[in-house]
Amino acid sequence: MSNAVRAAFQSVTSMTLPHLPIEQSDFAVDPMPYLEAARRQHPWLAKCSVGYVIHGYQATKDLMWMDDKLRTSNDSVTEIMGAKDTNWGRFIDNQILALSGAEHARVRSSVAQAFTPRNINRHRSTMRDVVARLLDEWAPKKKFDYAEFASYFPIIITCAVVGASPDAISPLRKAMETLGVQFSLDPSLLPAFEESYNLIEDFVDKLVREREENSGGEEEDTLNSLIASRNAGVINDQELRSLLVFIFLAGYDTSKNILTLIMHAMLQHPEMWERCAVDRAYCGKVVEEIFRFSTVASPYRTVAEDFEYDGVKLTKGTLLVFALPLAGRDPSTFSDPMEFRPERDHANRHIAFGRGAHMCLGQHLAKIQIEEGIHVIAQRITKPKLAGEVTWRPFTGVWGIRTLPIEFVPAPAQVHEVSPAHS
Repeated sequence: MSNAVRAAFQSVTSMTLPHLPIEQSDFAVDPMPYLEAARRQHPWLAKCSVGYVIHGYQATKDLMWMDDKLRTSNDSVTEIMGAKDTNWGRFIDNQILALSGAEHARVRSSVAQAFTPRNINRHRSTMRDVVARLLDEWAPKKKFDYAEFASYFPIIITCAVVGASPDAISPLRKAMETLGVQFSLDPSLLPAFEESYNLIEDFVDKLVREREENSGGEEEDTLNSLIASRNAGVINDQELRSLLVFIFLAGYDTSKNILTLIMHAMLQHPEMWERCAVDRAYCGKVVEEIFRFSTVASPYRTVAEDFEYDGVKLTKGTLLVFALPLAGRDPSTFSDPMEFRPERDHANRHIAFGRGAHMCLGQHLAKIQIEEGIHVIAQRITKPKLAGEVTWRPFTGVWGIRTLPIEFVPAPAQVHEVSPAHS
């Protein structure tokens, strides 16, 4: 590249850029006024309190693919949190999302097979059974916090996929909910993160120990697969436990939040909710559209070496926040992006699961369980209406709705077959 061409690139540190207050509560409630103002100054880039926000669709898609120029920023998170000497901090710094290159590929390979579409599809009947049983308990109430209801479904499903008994769901749910905001960069939450992480780590230790004491068993589940990988030397004992903690946390957060965001959208589109009850294929389209319209993750990356992109020089050490929920609302890519349209063309062009080497391992599990879930829920929870204040989680890290009180007309349970726990 010639010096003249290089001169056309402007260093990100010297640019006059808009500021997005991603840590503020009002931003979490409605980021659009801030985003629209920011776009008028720059189409895909803004400043924030910890670095820079990538909010344009094409820039997000391009940059997240550059694994050779960007690295994960877990160490920056624990530095900001003052968590380097804590169990939670060590987990964040060494979990699969913090790895790169051959090390990441090795650890990911030990668990990837468990999350292929073929293996996840084996659990469809279990998913339908689980949500039907939950509705048997919850639907007669006629009014409840939908976010709380939605939280139980993914925990039970994750237990089934891993091969764990759901007996510990109550304490696990509380710990997972606490750790759902572990990337919100709020140091005051560190004691709660440490306590919750220790609880889940103890659960995982017991889970592995009991399976080993029972000689592994014959179950074709993720736990046995991981133990076999460890015994074969693919991963070590600490990586085995770290992967299990990661699977429980990731399996909970995305699905719980997306289920709740779908209900939030359906309250404004009752005709869509009615169709979900009778058309499972349409449910799949609703799931793809919510991943475009209101996905939840904003992963962090750190620039590993100076490079140029679209007229901007990104300098080594710069922290980037990839605001995936905002990228899905980019009008240069999606027509009428603020309209929730499940049958829009190419709705599945969303990048909710990221790009590159760290593309979400559990995306098929998330899509399928949410699709099966809303199909059954829509049959039992009819005519839902908002019944109180909606509160939001922080935008940073994993966005979502904290409370969504609804009232509804419960419909009679449809006959459903009871399936084996791991069918």
